[in-house]
Amino acid sequence: MQVAVYVRVSTQRQAQAQTIEQQLERLCAHIQAQGWQIADDNIFRDDGYSGAGLNRPGLDRLRDRAAQAEFQRVLITAPDRLARKYVHQVLLIEELERYGCQVEFLDRPMSQDPHDQLLLQIRGAVSEYERSLIAERMRRGRQAKYRAGILLPWTRAPYGLQMNPDHPRDPKGVRLEATEAATVGEMFVYYLEEGHSLFGLAKHLIANQIPSPRGQKRWNQATLRGILTNPVYTGKVYAARTRPRPARVRRSALKPLGRPTTSRVVTDSNEWILVAPIPAIVSQEQFAWVQAKLAQNQQFAKRHSKSHEYLLRALVSCGVCQCSCMARTNSPGYAYYVCRGKLHAVQSCHDEKCPARFIPAPQLDALVWQDLCDVLTHPESIRQARRENLRKARVSLDHQLERLTEAYLSSVLLLAEYQRRRQDLEQKQHGLDTQVQQLETSANRHTEVRAPIAQLLG
Repeated sequence: MQVAVYVRVSTQRQAQAQTIEQQLERLCAHIQAQGWQIADDNIFRDDGYSGAGLNRPGLDRLRDRAAQAEFQRVLITAPDRLARKYVHQVLLIEELERYGCQVEFLDRPMSQDPHDQLLLQIRGAVSEYERSLIAERMRRGRQAKYRAGILLPWTRAPYGLQMNPDHPRDPKGVRLEATEAATVGEMFVYYLEEGHSLFGLAKHLIANQIPSPRGQKRWNQATLRGILTNPVYTGKVYAARTRPRPARVRRSALKPLGRPTTSRVVTDSNEWILVAPIPAIVSQEQFAWVQAKLAQNQQFAKRHSKSHEYLLRALVSCGVCQCSCMARTNSPGYAYYVCRGKLHAVQSCHDEKCPARFIPAPQLDALVWQDLCDVLTHPESIRQARRENLRKARVSLDHQLERLTEAYLSSVLLLAEYQRRRQDLEQKQHGLDTQVQQLETSANRHTEVRAPIAQLLG
């Protein structure tokens, strides 16, 4: 019997404490007692990965190898080593069993008996509760240390500052990095001068060959804004100054929503926790002047101008470089959608300018508006096209299912692989059936509102 094992610890400290080796020793001892053999490449481990999510390299390799039917049993010390959430536990166990791979826990052996399944559910729920409880205790503990002034809210020092390498989270060990601190002071002075902007400041730093905080040659305006709005340079370290928020800004219609999937926003100043004083780079008065100028410049930015009407404002993307397009009017009667990749490298974040041509705004607006009117006034033609696309997709899936069955009957595929692929195709067929039902439901709604829309557009 081909056997695999999976071991995991949540933190690097646990990994250093050899707890993952202890798991391996127990699993290997059990394998020897059963008279089984295990190859080194059948040991899957995740050192320092939380069980709250499924994005773990060792677990991914285990699932990939199981899909190829390379082993028939996976040994794990306890269910919470596989996943902390019961939903994830069930998902993984069902997936592995679908591949013909049985999951066995040493601490809590399980069977298909309803009582054992109930215990697994209860233990999974308790494990998830324990994780939430630990996370909340750690959050409250960090807040208490912030208020006591004994813990820094960041693990990487802001630009211009450095931490004591022996005590990196101790506020008393924060010192100025002479060269970078001088650059930060110059940033505040330069930006406050008449006629200077974030764009001009970025070009000034690039011209003087000053590397960015990440060692790059090019600065961007977002980095500079983050530095100029950070009160740490006035000599005060604040915790809880920002909070995570799901990304809402789509940089381009051709790209996914937000990268990363979460962003950080500044909280109300009443929620900030003053941790400790540190050496200051700029005065409080100078910092306040910069905040006032930033707010004023943002209010009068060209992107907020509504003097020209564009139907597709912030909706057009470049087909060449996939950047978003901005609306621009060169002179009365000459309006365009222009790729941001044509801007300066500081604004576009691209070293080379995009070769795409300007898109005439009136022609594109008229084309899109006409299509929109057709969809609203003659929805049947659109629905007919969608029905045809769904029909073709269903025919293609039926053909794939026939070829898959023929391959299995010809002994080209193993039973486990055949069942997995067939289930995937059946799920796609179910999805197409759902889309057809939704299409017919929407057709009925369109019929009800067609007359009012026709009057509105007429």
